[in-house]
Parts: sequence; structure tokens; C-alpha cells
Amino acid sequence: MRASNSLIGAINFLTFLLSIPILGGGIWLSSKANTTDCMRFLQWPLIIIGVSIMVISLAGFAGACYRNTFLLWLYLFAMFFIIAALIGFVIFAYVVTDKGSGRVVMNRAYFDYYLSDYSGWLRDRIDDDSYWAKISSCIRDSKVCGKMVRQYNGVPETADMFYLRKLSPIQSGCCKPPTECGYVYSNETVWNQGAGLMGTNSDCLKWSNDQEQLCYACDSCKAGVLASLKRSWRKVSVINIVVLIILVIVYIIGCAAFRNNRRIDNDEPYGMARMTKAQPSRIHF
Repeated sequence: MRASNSLIGAINFLTFLLSIPILGGGIWLSSKANTTDCMRFLQWPLIIIGVSIMVISLAGFAGACYRNTFLLWLYLFAMFFIIAALIGFVIFAYVVTDKGSGRVVMNRAYFDYYLSDYSGWLRDRIDDDSYWAKISSCIRDSKVCGKMVRQYNGVPETADMFYLRKLSPIQSGCCKPPTECGYVYSNETVWNQGAGLMGTNSDCLKWSNDQEQLCYACDSCKAGVLASLKRSWRKVSVINIVVLIILVIVYIIGCAAFRNNRRIDNDEPYGMARMTKAQPSRIHF
């Protein structure tokens, strides 16, 4: 019994440790939401799952220490649904971020982003005018475009230097006009019309050198947010998949240990059925 309880206690302690990277991933997404991504609701399912695993693991650990069968049963029952929720979250994250990526631009190190390359629930949500007003306001308040400005020895960088920069999706989509529009570089966030607009992209008319406007109303900005979300979610999903595999293995071991615990509680020798009797009962008439 002592060995079985020790095993269950160790398993619960391990699941407690596994909740830390899940919770950390949710907190990291939250920090991204407060700075650049600005999608504040997406991190909460991950945070809730991480906290739930942490609480349930502590309950299972207490059950193993005090030989409380109810707490151990509650741990296994709840952990099953938590694992199912984590599987659902990983699948959801990959489905909603499946399509879309940046387009290569000739003679540029950065990519251009187009909303038409994306589809599905997440795009529809971001494309909603009322919701986009909140996201664009968040991006503006984050000063992500203002942070693009660089100087070398007190001299602003040239156009050729800027073209070699690897911009983030939001910097590329929101802080400059699409390359196809033919705007001429003045500095990182000031672009002037050349001989005329070459592109037919509607974003070409939405660009403004007003530092409070820039391309925050552009579809390319929405696409940049989607591309940034895809990067963030994919990074977190890799960690979640690894943790999920370990959780499933630990859960199977926990089930076996719990069954062994109950067998010992019932004084049932290994290999003998619980209902086996030494002699059949007599039949009374």
C-alpha cells in the first residue's frame, strides 16, 4: 500500500509540474495580447486548463498522502476531462490558424500580408468592424510602429537598410503601406506617393502618414495580426502537445496505480477475482 500511494503521489506531483508550462504559455499569450497581438480572450482557455491541472493535482497528491480514495477518484475523473479539453484546445488552435502566411516581396527581407490569404472563424472575428476597432486601438496604444524607428550614428536608416530588415507581421502590415502600392520610402513610418499609385489594392488609399492612422484601417494590418497570432499559437501548441503526451502516459499509470490501490484496500490477492469464494454457499429451501 505504501509503495502504491507513493507512486500515485509522485504522479500527481509530476502533473502539478506539467501544469506550469501550460499556465506559462497562457501567461505568455496574455503578455503578447497586451503588447502587439491584442487578442485578449484567446489566452484564457489555456490559463484555465493550467490552473485546473494544478488544483486537481494537489487534490490527488493530498489523496495519496492521506489515503483518501475519494480524492484519488476525483483526480482521475477530473483529469480525464482536462486532458480532453487540452486536446480540443490544441486541435482548435491548429484549425483556426491553419491557412495564411506572408508573401515574399522581391528585393525585400520582410513579407507582405493579405487578408484574402486567410479564412475561417478567426479571420471573420478580426474582420468584424466593432471588434477591429478595439484591436487597432490596442496596436496604436502599444506604439509598435514608433518602435520601428532606427538611427545609426545619429543618422536615420536609408531605404536600402530598411528593405533588409525582418519586420514582424504587425510591423509590416500596420506600419507601412503594401509594397505593391508603389509608395516611396521617407522613413520607417512616412511614405510618400511616387509617380502614382501602381497597385489596385484598396489598402493603397487607406495609408496615411498621420502617425495616429498609418495603415491601422488596412486589411494588411488585419492580416498581420492573424499572422502574428499564428506564430504565437503554434509556439505554444508545440509545448502543449509535448505536455499532453506526457499527461496521457501519466494518467494511464495513475489509473493502474489506483486500481492496485483499491485491490489492496479490498484485501484481494493478485490474480484472484473479488467474487471468488473458497466454498459455494449452501442452498436453503
